Amino acid sequence: MSPRTRTLGGWAALFAAVLVCALGGWSYAQARGDDDLAYAKSRDAALADGRQDLARLNSLDGKDAASVDAGLASWLESSTGPLHDQLRRTRKKDAADLKKSGTTARGKVTDAALTEVDDRAGTALMIATVDIEVTPRTGKAGTERKRFEATLARTADGWKVKALTALGTGSGT
Repeated sequence: MSPRTRTLGGWAALFAAVLVCALGGWSYAQARGDDDLAYAKSRDAALADGRQDLARLNSLDGKDAASVDAGLASWLESSTGPLHDQLRRTRKKDAADLKKSGTTARGKVTDAALTEVDDRAGTALMIATVDIEVTPRTGKAGTERKRFEATLARTADGWKVKALTALGTGSGT
């Protein structure tokens, strides 16, 4: 192989490498500004935050006053809008009832999906199944399975639960 042929081959390889890099950069720039990608990121954030908030809203440690107060504060952090207002209004009564009962609950979201997302309005609708492990101060512990529909709203601190509705479990027939 002559030196001239080797030089042409080197230039061809360099040109091909530059072309591949340019096309890759262009493709990346297109995807980065893609509305579908932004929507997918928003949808994923709503689902992740909604799952976390729903688990927190179904969890509370009732063994002592400090734990109850921390749990109720967590409920407020996970909520916004009408649900937040309701939880704030009933906080004193809820705290007294929970301290008296001494019940501890741990919510775990076992399945969840968004049925609606309006990224422009900053709202989403989530359905979820939650297993709640309940441990009373006295008596036998057990697990309850509940289904919920949660309206989510995007806030400066992420997605929060705006409204929460318990759904029936159905007859199974």
